[in-house]
Amino acid sequence: MFWFDKSNQQVLFGDIRDEEHLLCDGRVLKVEPNVIMDFRSLPFEDGTFKLVVFDPPHLTRAGVDSWMRAKYGVLTSDWRDDISKGFAECFRVLATDGVLIFKWAETQVLVSELLALTDQKPLFGHKSGKREKTHWITFMKR
Repeated sequence: MFWFDKSNQQVLFGDIRDEEHLLCDGRVLKVEPNVIMDFRSLPFEDGTFKLVVFDPPHLTRAGVDSWMRAKYGVLTSDWRDDISKGFAECFRVLATDGVLIFKWAETQVLVSELLALTDQKPLFGHKSGKREKTHWITFMKR
């Protein structure tokens, strides 16, 4: 996860999972959201947040017991519909002039395929990581 301070009261971490995994090197991976929720149907009123980070699973395939699946989750076979619903929900819960940060690791699905799933246009973005496969894309709701 990319949060600097998971106990910050200004941050609400949501995930559909609440689980713990023992990795092959002995480390423990914990997915402990503040709220268990599905990004396709967020349990919040319209316009609730000024800032939303949308960091959905980026894998369409991963081994059943792989650490990648445990850490990041995996998309369903209906991933295009799922991501489209996720974008719509993020913009729904954003306040006017609110900011959406979309994070995507471009390993199995191209960013261009994802951006086609929303009618909103990004303001700017940044590639990071050793191979510049992680994209941070910023939108503002008008």
